Amino acid sequence: MASDPSPEEMVFLSTMPAGPGHRRLALAVVLIAATLFFIGLPFASVQLPTVWAFIPIYESWLVIIDAITAVLLFGQFSILRSRALLVLGSGYLFTATMTVAHALSFPGLFTPNGLLGAGSQTTAWLYAFWKAGFALFVLAYALLKDEKPLPYEPHRRARVSILESAAFVLTATVALTLLATAGEDHLPVLMNGNRYAPGSYYIAPFGWTIGPIALVILWRRLRSVLDLWVLVVGCVQVLEVALSSTLNSGRFDLGWYLGRTYGLAAVSFVLVMLLIENGRLYSKLVDGQAELRRLAAVDPLTRVANRRAFDDALDEEWRRAIRSKTTLALLIIDVDSFKAFNDVHGHVVGDRCLQMIADVLASGGRRAGETVARYGGEEFAILLPGTDLAKASALGRRLLQGVRELDIPRVDARGGPDVTISVGVACVFPAREADPIDPGPTVLVEAADKALYAAKAAGRNQVAEYVPHVAELQREKKI
Repeated sequence: MASDPSPEEMVFLSTMPAGPGHRRLALAVVLIAATLFFIGLPFASVQLPTVWAFIPIYESWLVIIDAITAVLLFGQFSILRSRALLVLGSGYLFTATMTVAHALSFPGLFTPNGLLGAGSQTTAWLYAFWKAGFALFVLAYALLKDEKPLPYEPHRRARVSILESAAFVLTATVALTLLATAGEDHLPVLMNGNRYAPGSYYIAPFGWTIGPIALVILWRRLRSVLDLWVLVVGCVQVLEVALSSTLNSGRFDLGWYLGRTYGLAAVSFVLVMLLIENGRLYSKLVDGQAELRRLAAVDPLTRVANRRAFDDALDEEWRRAIRSKTTLALLIIDVDSFKAFNDVHGHVVGDRCLQMIADVLASGGRRAGETVARYGGEEFAILLPGTDLAKASALGRRLLQGVRELDIPRVDARGGPDVTISVGVACVFPAREADPIDPGPTVLVEAADKALYAAKAAGRNQVAEYVPHVAELQREKKI
């Protein structure tokens, strides 16, 4: 039984398994293309008006689409280090460069015989090299796709591999262009004007052979979504070549126009899927960053905020209270005799005890802006913006009762209550406490600490309050 794909495999088209939905969509595309092919086949040789603007528009779009697809595939290679992706990206770059050469040499488009020193056969041979070359790149991709990725190397090494591939493609394009121009006299005649010569029907089977072989190998090894859409591209390009250079009579007939429309659609499929994948990748990146921020702010054991998140919230609420001139209350809570409990029952039971207590505390701090956090060890803190001392103390008593009702067994079964908590409550008015020289909420934390110390000194399992100004007044009276 096949294992489920990992999250990493679901990120890239080249590693994402092709599911039933992908296969149905690909099949629908191929069926639509085949239907249009058979509808247009009887009329493939019908001559249509010569539209010179069609060539530059069509081939400009081809160059743009192929170049973008090549860049995206090279980008995936730099991450995954799969030679198959490098080869496929090179194939799309090859089609882009060959398209440029084909457009420049097209007779009657720029000059009567075309640029680059083209002859009457140059454009036809460049088209043949273009289609056969891309089929060879697809064949190489199919043979390499199951190969293990290259060992990870620095980004510079991946860039060097891409530049080497681009140099190879440019060299091959230049060589083939020279062969189709300077070596035109040594090649068979494919065109008589705008009509196909008999020689073209002998050359066409070579392209027909390479393409289907590559598609059969790819079909037998089909695993990923990228494999599937490369297969669709190959199938549609077979129909393109059949309509535009084999089953029609020459340039500017219905088969010629329809075949090139097929070609434009075919190269668009992989680009569209790669762009969709890029959008999904950015979405996953945003979700991943949000999850990282959440995990960085959450205590992994108790699932409440951690100390870092508490400190950030305290600083933010302190500044907000100064601006709005409201009170800010803080509860610091300690689990009574937790060290002894942990020593007797073990860390697993101790962790479960902290989780149960954290759940009770979290259920008490539900208002917007209230923060329940694990302050450290067996200590928790609850920050209460806009809350006065009476309401904060009332919440502390409710939490005290909620922990008692958990009935967590005590360490000494001979007497005393079950596991309990002590709560220190403090409330300040930040606009009064703020020191212009050294502003900060330290006074609130110190006050809550003193209240907690008083609660524990008085016998634990209770709530104690500490108000900085009242304490100062009491001290002054004693003096």
